[in-house]
Amino acid sequence: MRILLALEVLCTAALLLGVALVNVPVALVLGGALGVLVCERASAARQMGGKRK
Repeated sequence: MRILLALEVLCTAALLLGVALVNVPVALVLGGALGVLVCERASAARQMGGKRK
């Protein structure tokens, strides 16, 4: 499970870096939106008792 999480983080970082090479403001907005998504996933996992589907 940790390997999958690490792979997801690396792919997201690569995506943001690629977008930042083209347009920095878009990368910042996309990074903010992905940050909100991560916080929502973490809070949902906590409410379910740590179980992730």
